[in-house]
Amino acid sequence: MPPAWRQCPAVRCHGCVRSGLADHDLSLPYAAPHAPGIIGRRGARNEDSMVSANKVVLGLQWGDEGKGKVIDVLAGRCDLVVRCQGGANAGHTVVVDGRKTVLHLLPSGALHAGATCVIGNGVVVDPVALLSELADLGAAGRDLARRLVVSDRAHLVLPCHKALDAANERRRGDAKVGTTLRGIGPCYGDKIARTGLRCGELHDSAAFEQRLRAHHALVNEHLRALQAPELSVDEAVAQVLPACRLVAGFVRDTAALLHAAADAGKTILFEGAQGVMLDVDYGTYPYVTSSNTGIGGVITGSGLSHRSLGEVIGIVKAYTTRVGGGPFPVEQANAIGDALRQRGSEYGATTGRPRRCGWLDLVAVRFASRLNGVDSIALTKLDVLSGEHAIPVCVAYELDGNRLDTVPALVEDLARVKPVYEVLPGWSEDIGRCRRLADLPARARDYVRFVAERSGVRVGWVGTGPGRDEIIVC
Repeated sequence: MPPAWRQCPAVRCHGCVRSGLADHDLSLPYAAPHAPGIIGRRGARNEDSMVSANKVVLGLQWGDEGKGKVIDVLAGRCDLVVRCQGGANAGHTVVVDGRKTVLHLLPSGALHAGATCVIGNGVVVDPVALLSELADLGAAGRDLARRLVVSDRAHLVLPCHKALDAANERRRGDAKVGTTLRGIGPCYGDKIARTGLRCGELHDSAAFEQRLRAHHALVNEHLRALQAPELSVDEAVAQVLPACRLVAGFVRDTAALLHAAADAGKTILFEGAQGVMLDVDYGTYPYVTSSNTGIGGVITGSGLSHRSLGEVIGIVKAYTTRVGGGPFPVEQANAIGDALRQRGSEYGATTGRPRRCGWLDLVAVRFASRLNGVDSIALTKLDVLSGEHAIPVCVAYELDGNRLDTVPALVEDLARVKPVYEVLPGWSEDIGRCRRLADLPARARDYVRFVAERSGVRVGWVGTGPGRDEIIVC
């Protein structure tokens, strides 16, 4: 641990919830960091890394961490932006010149004219949603259509998948997962069952229509078994086929495209959707999404190997939110959570549902960072915490009298853990205009350093507001 960190009051004087703040001396002088950037136990500052290397951006919580903004900032310096997994259930929000744009299927490089946008093979593509999203962007969408490519190996989300999604959620009753009802899970299910339809099939329109009709007839058998209304095959085909024919114009071998780009020294940005705690393997199963949301999903969903990935940037919101069902140890289902939701505008970008809000869970952040070899953290929405007198941070769990420093595999155990908090002093200042680390109030800097030390990863970015320019590069 660097000597400068030992002198920092964020470590020396922050007590746990039980002891409160009254007995702690918060008047010690602030100690400047020992080197550029905020250094945890892992990661080293590379002054050229922001512009020269490929990058991966992953959410380290339950999604909605603010990935879209960070990706948007980085995309202006990249030749290609690649979306690797998930589908239209994702929602990346970008604010430029006060205008909010929400992207679902499209990579967040959509707003940068120089970036080729790639929808990789790990994504499940809803053709109707994709065309609608392009249309909603207006002139920017027309420009993007000239530089958008879709993998021929990506699977198609069809009307039957949405019907199955709704039927499965109804069948679960009170135990429902809380999906977005966008058909994502059933589409991935077809992929694994080897019955799905892929974008590469769109080039033969007549043959594709036959397969499309046969697939909907097959799904109707499943709907009958679930005692759910069947689909009209003719209506379903009429709904999706025209969009499929248009999407065919974007389809190509994206793995070959990316290999050629890597060989030519092009800069590639890989963007994840959702968050690591929603990963189908390592998240709070079964309350998860249907894809691998971590570094493994980037590799399998793009076609490039680990050697091409470059720096891994983990996005962490300064507090925690999640949407849908499942355990959430730090949830504040009270006035505190309501205030965080209000100040942070915490409503789902895809569904509009209010997000469940709570304090920062560093157990989950450490877990996700280690799983994915995270090099640096972008700490977003720090401004939302302004005005809090005291800010609890979860540093461990307690289960049956035992301390846990990692996330248990069984959702039943996670539902029973009690968070162990340390409380940091808050700040009252508005930090929206801060553009350097030194501009932040001392207690806000202490909070950032606490996150770096307890997560073991340096904090390289700090978000001070929703706008593209409201960010500090440490």
